[in-house]
Amino acid sequence: MQAAAPKQSALNTSTIYRIIFAISLGHLMNDSMQAVVPAIFPILEQSMNLSYTQVGWIAFALNMTSSIMQPVFGFYTDKKPSPFLLPLGMLSSMFGMIGIAFAPNFYLVLLSVLFIGLGSAVFHPEGARVAFMAAGTKRGLAQSIYQVGGNTGNALAPIFTALIFVPLGQPGAAWFTISAAIGVLLLWYVSRWYRTELMSGTMRVKKRAAAGSTEGKLSRQVKLAVVFLIFLTFARSWYNAGIGNFYQFYLIEHYGLSIRAAQYYVFIFMIAGVAGTFFGGPLSDRFGKRNLILFSMLGSAPLALLLPHIPLVWVAPLFAVLGFILFSNFSVIVVYTQELMPGKVGMASGLIVGLAFGMGALGAVVLGKLADMYGLTFTMMFCSFLPLLGVVSWLLPNDRKA
Repeated sequence: MQAAAPKQSALNTSTIYRIIFAISLGHLMNDSMQAVVPAIFPILEQSMNLSYTQVGWIAFALNMTSSIMQPVFGFYTDKKPSPFLLPLGMLSSMFGMIGIAFAPNFYLVLLSVLFIGLGSAVFHPEGARVAFMAAGTKRGLAQSIYQVGGNTGNALAPIFTALIFVPLGQPGAAWFTISAAIGVLLLWYVSRWYRTELMSGTMRVKKRAAAGSTEGKLSRQVKLAVVFLIFLTFARSWYNAGIGNFYQFYLIEHYGLSIRAAQYYVFIFMIAGVAGTFFGGPLSDRFGKRNLILFSMLGSAPLALLLPHIPLVWVAPLFAVLGFILFSNFSVIVVYTQELMPGKVGMASGLIVGLAFGMGALGAVVLGKLADMYGLTFTMMFCSFLPLLGVVSWLLPNDRKA
């Protein structure tokens, strides 16, 4: 019995890359189905004659469902981890895909995206927990790999528009049920590993070790730091909502691009964000989480301010740099919050990742209304000031104090 303890300890600190990459791939599939919704906006806007406000409401229905339910599922699964919620969430998204493909009107589109939002809300807290459990001592790297999967899925939205929805129209969404079916099988495999870990007691050992002497209520300083992190998530999410949902229309109106051509510019921003997400974790390990968050927000601010005023030839290179810098804090904020809230991995993930969806949802509605009332140029100018709110990151405690 005495000899078994070191072996268990070694197991607890080892990094299980096959599970990390598997849950990252599941994250890609989950978020690629979410990406179908903004990808199909130009098609729905023309075929159903939607206003920008209605486009914003569709984004709101998707993201707010996920935002409200993620912390709820996170709170529940912190107390009672539920491995097989992962494939069930993917099934919910599959039903949403079928609905979007054949919805005849605006209201059935809204109903369909609710299923996708619910599937996302189920997936994210448990997905983050799996990444945490499989990370060993490399939490920053594991979270970066996990978040890269999701950001890659979101980044594919413009490509979906250009290559699927422009030639196939709304029924093209039905093809994503194949991805969902593969995702169900993949997450079933991950869930079986997750269940085995729970049965072996590894999860409980980790939770007790992480909680240590910090069990109980969070201190005032920790609560304040979490509020600041939520505010930074708000600023980044609103800006991302403006680019992801409406900048394609700005490119079409302001520069005279076709629907297909506009997608490639947005894709550059999104795929650069994927690279930023991946490298943000290791960079924060080297230079500190607080320093990386500060650089990410304030470093992206001047580029965002320039974007509405530059000629088309400069949009692509500026987008590449802007996306990389802005999204370099994505996984870092999640890990920082998890470390501030030990023993509450699901709740921390639900607050930050879920809030990102929720703030993006609210931002989509507000920005859609602004676009209808004052035009796309005004809306893009408004968005350009949002990264300046990152000055709040000065108020975060440094890593040693945190």
